[in-house]
Amino acid sequence: MRGVTRHSRAAERVPLGRTPLAVTRFGLGAGPLGGLYAAVGDDLAAATVERAWRLGLRWFDTAPLYGSGLSERRLGRVLRGKPRADYVVATKVGRLLVAAGTDGQELWGESTGLAPVFDYSYEATRRSLTESLERLGLERVDVLHVHDPDQHYQEALDGAYRALADLRSEGVIGAVGAGMNQSAMLADFARAADFDCFLLAGRYTLLDQSGLADLLPLCLERGIAVIAGGVLNSGLLADPVPGARFDYRPAPPSQLAKAIALREVCDRYGIPLAAAALQFPLGHPAVATVLVGARSPHEIAENVALFDLEIPGALWADLKRAGLVPQDVPTPEPVG
Repeated sequence: MRGVTRHSRAAERVPLGRTPLAVTRFGLGAGPLGGLYAAVGDDLAAATVERAWRLGLRWFDTAPLYGSGLSERRLGRVLRGKPRADYVVATKVGRLLVAAGTDGQELWGESTGLAPVFDYSYEATRRSLTESLERLGLERVDVLHVHDPDQHYQEALDGAYRALADLRSEGVIGAVGAGMNQSAMLADFARAADFDCFLLAGRYTLLDQSGLADLLPLCLERGIAVIAGGVLNSGLLADPVPGARFDYRPAPPSQLAKAIALREVCDRYGIPLAAAALQFPLGHPAVATVLVGARSPHEIAENVALFDLEIPGALWADLKRAGLVPQDVPTPEPVG
């Protein structure tokens, strides 16, 4: 590998848009700690969060949906033993956990006896925060996102957003956000209300830059911080082999072929494809930070090392020359 590891950029603090919050450039997405695809267990989850902490990460993201509360419980188990002023934590609203929930999904390998049900009302949003704090064992969270309101735009705007804006004005939370796997509705939210940040999952990656068409320029103009999630596109950009997932499903042949072509260019520079994928979103000035999930201490340590690897500017130029990345897409500047 010809790239070299520099002083950890992953642990650098940056402002989260216009808010008073400062997050590390790299954050731990706690979705996998809820048993995404396979069971993790309490002890391995705790060791993963502890390893992230020792690596300097101070930015953590979870949600009630992730393992029907397991992710929040496991993340909180570690964080409540840390100095509260030292880290930033985000969770989400829009799904309440109940015994008869109907949005359980088939992605989770462990059960809590509860399942999510959509509810973006004002009252449910405030209740969701209360229940998340109980699971986390914390007195507050810093960022609250409206979670996946794809079929619930107006309810989310009239109910959840209004509740989050009130919580912000009351000083209960520091930032109002929304997290989605699409950019178009986030752009609608940006035009309609006063959001601080957006978690854009899978739509600004080496494989998919669709967020650049509408959302990212709008966020840059309005000072809304973009949090890049899903940057490995469910694992396809970590290991593009037949059967790899893209957006939680087996990758289509066209996406697999493109990922393999991306890897071939990276291989010429001795740079792992995953390193390019993890760093790529920071080329756009609207992107403040990157969130990546991990399910073991080894995995989070490997991801941080890849994020900190120095990538030569010529690699990005070759990706554009090969037509794998559009010419007008901004790419990271080489360090040093």
